[in-house]
Amino acid sequence: MEIIDAHTKGIMEECKSRARAKGLDDGGESLEFIVTNQDMIKLSPKIMIPTLYDYWANDVAVIQGQKRFEVFPSNPYETVINTRPSISFYNDNNPDWVNVFIFYHVIGHIDFFRNNYLFTNTWDDDFKAQALAHKRTIANLRLKHGRWLDYVIEFSRGIDNLAGFHQEISQAQDFRKNYQQNRINFYFDQFLQNIEKVHITDYNREIERYNQTIRKARESNQEQSLAETLFFAEVKSKHPEFESKFKKFKRKKTSKPKDLMEFLLSHSPKLDRKENGWMKSVMEIVRTTSLYFQPQIRTKIINEGWASYWHQNLFLEDDRIRGHEVDFAKIDAGVTSLQRAGLNPYAIGLRLIQYAEELADKGKLGHDFELIRDIYDRRNFDKKTKKGNEFIFHLRKNYSDFQLINEFVDQDFVDKHNLFVAGKRINFEKDTWEYYIKSRKAEDYKQMLLDSLYHPPKIIIDEEKSKEGSLYLKHIYEGKPLEASYIPHTMIGIEYIWGGPVKLETIEWFKEQQFEQHTERKVIYEVRDRKVDKLFVQE
Repeated sequence: MEIIDAHTKGIMEECKSRARAKGLDDGGESLEFIVTNQDMIKLSPKIMIPTLYDYWANDVAVIQGQKRFEVFPSNPYETVINTRPSISFYNDNNPDWVNVFIFYHVIGHIDFFRNNYLFTNTWDDDFKAQALAHKRTIANLRLKHGRWLDYVIEFSRGIDNLAGFHQEISQAQDFRKNYQQNRINFYFDQFLQNIEKVHITDYNREIERYNQTIRKARESNQEQSLAETLFFAEVKSKHPEFESKFKKFKRKKTSKPKDLMEFLLSHSPKLDRKENGWMKSVMEIVRTTSLYFQPQIRTKIINEGWASYWHQNLFLEDDRIRGHEVDFAKIDAGVTSLQRAGLNPYAIGLRLIQYAEELADKGKLGHDFELIRDIYDRRNFDKKTKKGNEFIFHLRKNYSDFQLINEFVDQDFVDKHNLFVAGKRINFEKDTWEYYIKSRKAEDYKQMLLDSLYHPPKIIIDEEKSKEGSLYLKHIYEGKPLEASYIPHTMIGIEYIWGGPVKLETIEWFKEQQFEQHTERKVIYEVRDRKVDKLFVQE
């Protein structure tokens, strides 16, 4: 693995310049590396973060990837990770013209990372550097605790999908809305009094300096935010450690845990013992890593669609395409073509963004269009509002996969692209499986897409039923049961971390003997001393 040469870097910078002219945010600085296919195989289990902590499951995944590559050799073009600065990886045998359109695709991803609201928690952080610190912490703890450390990682990863992602986002957005006020309050209430412990005279002098700065700004019709920025510029020159202290204050935990992992960290009797304090560090690392990747899981379709939209539009306008139009069409079709069966996130995301752009350009997002039922009138409706470009940037900022699919997969979209839900059945005469068109209805196609999205279960702690050292968990049933085969091992892991008996209340499906239907029954799993029992609840 090595940094791209000056010639290729020049190509990237030219692509950035053209992308900026279209309104994309490339973040300024970026790092690009050339990697081999073997490098890709080694980095993939770590989600392309080279500094991610070591764990035995990653080694197994590398071995599997190497064996798979021997049978099915592939040649991935790029991968980009969301960190500061942005880092991307490129295959070592890409010609210049391929790199041009790949760079546009990567810039699309970077722009999405830097602006979509689900990534709010990652905007100020260099996760690569954080991951390196985590890796060193894990390595040191492994020397002291050996296999017990891997048990804690294993059990923590079993519940890391339960990390309270949306609560974290809400808290971060609330903090950003009042960023300056929070910084001012921290400086005067916490930093000066409790950290620096300045004399009362110096404290009053700083208050007066702040008031003077604000008064001068008002007298000169200057914005208060600019005046406060100038005030804190002097603060940082006197106290270089201020920003790091403020960031630590921002990350300070709220009084009420947001999820099961935080509850265990705060209330586990076992973790509260002095000799087990190291386990908290491990669980914090696993939880932080999970929260970092969760926005990417929730925006796979819109993110890939956004990047594909821009690699198409920017590359087709680029004079460096000359002589490679047919080659580009072949590669682009392989990336963004619709599959008759299955789901290609690049294809669906691209077409949904294009469809939304078309609706906004023609003024079809209003209520008057929704009232039209005639197919001919709907097809020819056009107010020529030309708001498409503005609207897709709104999508990029505010939408997730769920919102994009739920709002824009309608019958017009399904008909436009000849989409359908495929069914699968066995042909006994030919002794083969065959696929058939099961439905062309928009609601069925939308449901198929929604069912494919990441949707972790909601598990809450019932504190009233958690008595005498036991932990009672309740699964909020949303029409989809937990994967029963994972429950016993996950429960044993929670028991290990909690240090006492654990119960889980959930709903399971049971098939009827004579019909292909199922009934729902409440069950309670209980684990005690690594033995799991299953109890049926009579309603």
